[in-house]
Amino acid sequence: MSFSKPNTGASPVKRGRARPSADVASLPRALSKLGFCSRTKATALIEAGRVMVDGRVARSMRQRVNLKTARIVVDGERLREEPKIYLKLNKPRGYVTTYRDPSGRPTVYDCMPEEFPFLFPVGRLDRASEGLLLMTNDTLWSERLLNPLNGVRKCYHVKVDRALEPDDVLAIAQPVDDGADTLTTASVRLLRRGPRSCWLEIVLTEGRNRQIRRILAANGLSVMRLVRVAFADLPLGDLPKGGIALFDGAEALRSIEPSSGPAA
Repeated sequence: MSFSKPNTGASPVKRGRARPSADVASLPRALSKLGFCSRTKATALIEAGRVMVDGRVARSMRQRVNLKTARIVVDGERLREEPKIYLKLNKPRGYVTTYRDPSGRPTVYDCMPEEFPFLFPVGRLDRASEGLLLMTNDTLWSERLLNPLNGVRKCYHVKVDRALEPDDVLAIAQPVDDGADTLTTASVRLLRRGPRSCWLEIVLTEGRNRQIRRILAANGLSVMRLVRVAFADLPLGDLPKGGIALFDGAEALRSIEPSSGPAA
């Protein structure tokens, strides 16, 4: 039995937009989420007329598809969702995190086995940085780790070009306004000190572009080495340079409160 509400003359209550389904995405993003290729490569495939959705050649990058119900075909082969993969990579210094580099520099994908489906990095490390980089094909899992509201900790060991005193370390731990952003750390501590350099441990719970380098530059310091040694509850450990290791994705979510949901 159904009922209709009486007309009271009151204005209707405005409601916020419903959260879009995680199963619906633009076509280039859908190809990435299915583990087939990067969004850049997906765009090229669509432009070349090599992608079909539900029996029709796709023409628009803005076309939205439901990953659970749409029949997506590339070069005559139907795409199906790949099993979820979670991988740790010890990124070497000098490698970039893009899939292909126009300048011909080595990329983190040079470290990946060819038989793996397309994986994307969870956050990035710049070319001069090294250490733990997480790779996956699980978009929602990645969004949970990167959502700043979840406060996921990322730990870095950083060598700077000066021997520091305790007051210097306290200064680095203070918020920095560099004109573009207010940059903060979760903690800073001195690991070891040499005559003309020292190593710091810096923990972040947010991820802004070149955040640590900008904080240290504001304090008159240059970075000599920057190594990410942990992400959430996942340590880099003794993984060799360029080495990879599979892990259970649930491990990285243990530091997030159970009430936290995926990013909107």
